[in-house]
Amino acid sequence: MGSPMKLERDALQPGAKTVEAAVSVAAAAPVRRKTVFRMLLSDAGSCVALALVVLAILCAALAPWLAPTDPFGNDLANTLKPPGEMGLLGTDGQGRNMITRLLFGLRTSLLMGLASVVFGCTIGGIIGFSAAYYPKASGVLMRFMDILLSFPAILFGLAIAAIFGPGLPAVIIALTIATVPLMARVVRGSALVVLQQGYIEAARSLGLSDLRIILGYVLPNCLSAMFVFITLRFGQVILLGAALSFLGLGAQPPTAELGAMAADGRNFLFFAPHVSVLPSLVIFAVVLAFNVLGDSLRDALDPKLRK
Repeated sequence: MGSPMKLERDALQPGAKTVEAAVSVAAAAPVRRKTVFRMLLSDAGSCVALALVVLAILCAALAPWLAPTDPFGNDLANTLKPPGEMGLLGTDGQGRNMITRLLFGLRTSLLMGLASVVFGCTIGGIIGFSAAYYPKASGVLMRFMDILLSFPAILFGLAIAAIFGPGLPAVIIALTIATVPLMARVVRGSALVVLQQGYIEAARSLGLSDLRIILGYVLPNCLSAMFVFITLRFGQVILLGAALSFLGLGAQPPTAELGAMAADGRNFLFFAPHVSVLPSLVIFAVVLAFNVLGDSLRDALDPKLRK
């Protein structure tokens, strides 16, 4: 598995897999939701990925009720206990229960990813639709997106942390900025395909407003591509957020976050490896699940790939 910086560089290239996968869906014929769901359930890998995603969301949502102890309660008399002692998964360097910390760390990582994806995709979607529908604005908007694409999210995180200080808001802002140009490209490419259809010309001839055409005709036909991109991007954002937190730019103690937890345990790696290994395994499982689910959605929504 490549480093977070390499993954981000790959995702930001003009021919990135994430953008190409999403845009290719836009040109495909519409697929019924029941057919997509049936295809997902017929594949063992996508079933496992979907189950992991649902499990992660449930664990994050129910963390306050599932956690056996206080996530911030220290027990310095029982630090670095191995799995099986003082709880099923042991304790960390402050004597805190690892199960509790993992639940709340997963909750923080998913919320951070959700906020970044929602903000980034909303802003990027508006820019993408505007660039596709108004050709005169396309040059300026997309050149600005190209400028943003030339900077990795790690660099945005460093710059924003230097201005506002490290913390979750800095990471969310950095990941949002990194997501905007990618979403803009996906939406613009998808919208350009839809705008070539005859019913768009019919809607214009009827005198419908631009906003009504975009919201009523263009947006619904771009949702499949957008959903594929969001699913793939969510895993990338979680990985990048964990990398920024590992570097000390994200969640600050005592907040539980998977990347920060992995960083906290690096000093104990040889005699208490579970402190770093467990959150790293959770990051790996969640990111892999979102990537597999996104690939499965792309395959189900694109008839060319199904053939």
